[in-house]
Amino acid sequence: MAYDATVIEVMIASPSDVAEERQIVREVLHEWNALHARERGVVLMPAGWETHSAPDLGGRAQDLINKRVLAHCDVLVGIFWTRVGSPTGTAASGSVEEIEEHLKLGRPVMLYFSDAPVKPDSVDSAQYGKLVALKEWAKERGLVAFYESAGDFRERLRRDLTLNLRDNPHLRSLVDAKDDSPDLVATFEAALAREPVTLSEEAREALRTAATDKNGIIMILRHMGGTAIQSAGRAFCDAKDRRAVARWTAAVEELRDRDLVRDHSGKGEVFELSDAGYRLAETLG
Repeated sequence: MAYDATVIEVMIASPSDVAEERQIVREVLHEWNALHARERGVVLMPAGWETHSAPDLGGRAQDLINKRVLAHCDVLVGIFWTRVGSPTGTAASGSVEEIEEHLKLGRPVMLYFSDAPVKPDSVDSAQYGKLVALKEWAKERGLVAFYESAGDFRERLRRDLTLNLRDNPHLRSLVDAKDDSPDLVATFEAALAREPVTLSEEAREALRTAATDKNGIIMILRHMGGTAIQSAGRAFCDAKDRRAVARWTAAVEELRDRDLVRDHSGKGEVFELSDAGYRLAETLG
């Protein structure tokens, strides 16, 4: 039976080294639609240059993609691993230009960076340098996510979509435009509450350790020699190992984003377990 729905187009922006993740985005969106579209009156439509554009010598290639594909999308999912892609003449790559243009429109960007192992001799040093710069640029502008594997990415994207549909002002306005929006929002929140909490191994370890601390505290202490991340008298990583520090910092941020810890100082230095954090820690053993 036919039904009315609000269609939210989701732009997939990525270079060529994350083809598996691009497909996962489409699968997660199709799965969401199969489970929720009819009941909630919302359809999440994947969009990308390979499916939504056609040959045309009428202008700069990326400009055509921006106007004909990106302009119609309400959310962008960006995925990167070892490269950013080929320059467009105005940006470091097509994916980067899409991100910049989408932000100019005031629409949400969900950025994911892979921490999967890679053979050093397969990495283009120039591309990797641009990737590092992109990460730093993105971190200064908001929250980004890191994942360890394709399966990890799939689980994170599932949960993050639910969170952003509930909390992001732009997406919330699209959802609320439905006549039955109050029931829809309540359904989103109920679904989120029913979802099992999936955490990275580092986040699980940090949560378990903090639960043994008499004050339930995790500290991120930045100093000249590096960054110390510790709880209950235990240092989670070498303060001078920047990669390890980034991984454990992301773990603490993951706990914060899931309301399992609270930023006690408001400075990103002292995090205190919430009641939900203590309760979840008890189930982790």
